[in-house]
Amino acid sequence: MKKFLPLALLLSLVVSLTACTKKETSNIKELHLTISAKVKGMDPIYANDVYSSNEVARVYEGLLEYHYLKRPYTLVPNLAEAMPIVSADGLTYTFKLRKGVMFHNDAAFDNGKGRELTAEDFVYSIKRLADPKLQALGWWLLDGKVKGLNEWRAKFADLTKVDYTEEVEGIKALDRYTIQFQLAKPFPQFLYSLAMPFTFAVAKEVVTKYGKEFINHPVGTGPFILPVFKQSNKITYTKNPAFRKKLYPSDASAEFKHLLKDAGKPLPFVDKVVVDILVESQPRWLNFQKGRIDYIVIPKDNFDSAVIPGKGITDELAKKGISLLVTPSLDVTYTAYNHDRELFRNLKLRQAMSAAYDPAQSNTLFYNNNALPAQSVVPPGIAGNISGYKNPFHGPNLELAKKLLAEAGYPEGKGLPEITYDCPSSTVSRQIGEFFKKQMAQIGVKVKVINNPWPELQKKIKNRTVMMYGIAWGADYPDAENFLQLLYGPNTSPGANGSGYNNEEFNALYKTAAVMQDSPQRTALYEKMNRIVAEQVPWVFGVHRQSFVLQHSWLKNYISADFNAGQAQYLNIDLTKKKDMTSKL
Repeated sequence: MKKFLPLALLLSLVVSLTACTKKETSNIKELHLTISAKVKGMDPIYANDVYSSNEVARVYEGLLEYHYLKRPYTLVPNLAEAMPIVSADGLTYTFKLRKGVMFHNDAAFDNGKGRELTAEDFVYSIKRLADPKLQALGWWLLDGKVKGLNEWRAKFADLTKVDYTEEVEGIKALDRYTIQFQLAKPFPQFLYSLAMPFTFAVAKEVVTKYGKEFINHPVGTGPFILPVFKQSNKITYTKNPAFRKKLYPSDASAEFKHLLKDAGKPLPFVDKVVVDILVESQPRWLNFQKGRIDYIVIPKDNFDSAVIPGKGITDELAKKGISLLVTPSLDVTYTAYNHDRELFRNLKLRQAMSAAYDPAQSNTLFYNNNALPAQSVVPPGIAGNISGYKNPFHGPNLELAKKLLAEAGYPEGKGLPEITYDCPSSTVSRQIGEFFKKQMAQIGVKVKVINNPWPELQKKIKNRTVMMYGIAWGADYPDAENFLQLLYGPNTSPGANGSGYNNEEFNALYKTAAVMQDSPQRTALYEKMNRIVAEQVPWVFGVHRQSFVLQHSWLKNYISADFNAGQAQYLNIDLTKKKDMTSKL
């Protein structure tokens, strides 16, 4: 776990970064990225946040992935040879695997040489996801959906050892290269789940050799290799020399036709991927300006100096070859109540706090007024979002908030205990926490802000030791169900429902909609659930964000995506242009 750096030390690190090898470029193609939080580790079954899942996906792979250059998002084969054969009732999915796909070399294998991926590896990997002893953070994804898997999990819950050799009806290796899934019920999002890191293939030999240390010894089939993962401020991957023949796409949606210059060329393009972990935004910004990071989400404090509203980036940045990409995000920010606490089962209290909160001002302060205040949980761009809908408890409405607080039994906040608000320890997250505190103080609600390193906050949420917490959710797949499942009662922690909200009407509607194929009827149920959530306010809703990304001119093939696991293999570096442009930075 990362210890938070004192400001003086942080500044000295920035100075040392900017002082070393100034204007120096390498003949090796290196992709330089940055993330703002520590990574928990490199085990796919625990990759439940964007930071961990993106790192896991550099090493590991799944049966399917999203076509890199198509919108709407389209699933295509990855480790699978083709899309599956699906039975008429939609319950049986049969995949053929690509032959000759090799795991990375590792001491866990005979003679240290990686072996071929087989169907049994997927059987094993899905069982790990269900293993009751491991408490996988991605179990919610397949819970109750694969025939016999829940029964297998329950059988070994109280036994000392889990038997992976015992057959599960719904996951079978029909032969060396054929894997078949049988669902317990219709699950329209099943194929999406096979493009998520939770279901990526791991090798039993590696898990066995390293035991509890497996989380630090990633060995996959992917385009990049990381022999050992260490908790530090830098992760360096190298190109997998034995990566199978995988080619850059030769087709694209109209908006991405200009990115087909590398069509048909073998992946990956870069020799190294270097990921700097910089929690604070200013070191990220400084390193981007010096050309030591290839692209960056614009920090809020630098937005006005980088972007001219309605015109794009400033002339100063444009002269340096820097360009701007603006993309709506399928996400929602929110402040969640812990519904295990009796205090937050008080509907009037939740509604009062929602009415006191001003998401429009938050949008101005923290998102440069470029986000959309959220009326409920489902973001624009997918079925289930209700265009034009207004949440009746959407703030700021201090008069209504005070009235509801009195009806809740706490007039002017009297008798209400101090509420703790947990958030990540970055500067912006702390500022958002202090803003929430001030908003609640307007109606007499006392809030104490507690800062946490990202892994510690996740642990607190999982263990239900928070009162309230500020967080965001980005879509795992392009379906409203992925947002609504955050509030489905049976998905409570360690599942995705970290707040523990449990509403019988909502749960019943969710169970019905979750097994329906895309249709106007399913969309109507999604919209009804969205309204229930708006009026029940299990969270204080924040915003749906837009992504503002700056990239250097030498970076090729970059697009902003909601589902960018595995993206690094598609990116390319023009070394000649990099040498020329870095001299101007």
